[in-house]
Amino acid sequence: MSNQVSPKSMPLADGIDRFIQKVGNTIVWVYVLLIITIILQVVLRKGFSSGLIVLEELQWHLYACGVMFGLSYAQTTNSHIRVDILYGRFSAKTKSVVDILGILLLMLPFVSVIFIHSLDFVYDAWRIGETSDSPSGLPYRWLIKAVIPLSMGLLALAMLSKLIREFSFLYRGKQHGN
Repeated sequence: MSNQVSPKSMPLADGIDRFIQKVGNTIVWVYVLLIITIILQVVLRKGFSSGLIVLEELQWHLYACGVMFGLSYAQTTNSHIRVDILYGRFSAKTKSVVDILGILLLMLPFVSVIFIHSLDFVYDAWRIGETSDSPSGLPYRWLIKAVIPLSMGLLALAMLSKLIREFSFLYRGKQHGN
């Protein structure tokens, strides 16, 4: 997004961004739990030679939640990684066109495919009551799998917000900064 800032608000895009950022600010606490879980697992494993499978799996699940929900947060705050070799040299309007084409031709199809296919994935896990393969692992595997469509839905919303902002910039010449 360009550095131009418009004082005019975009209620729909602003509302989407606020919602996603509230979710992100809540989900960020999984990293605190992740650090506590890692420390506990290290102390148990190195100090008492008895790590727990449930803690190992919990680490994976917490990390997955943070990363998956962090995608939409990064999009709304424009803090995602971008390769700026050419993009940085483009004019603001060209950047908007590139962003719109990238979202419509690459991101939304990708997010749509993952979202659609993850629904059956989650449903099947829920239907059979899937649990960890380990007898001492976590139950309710469908719960962690449900993060996939939820986070992809939020990412699609973030893309919608970005599209609103970019189209507004192209047609009105005003862009709202994050």
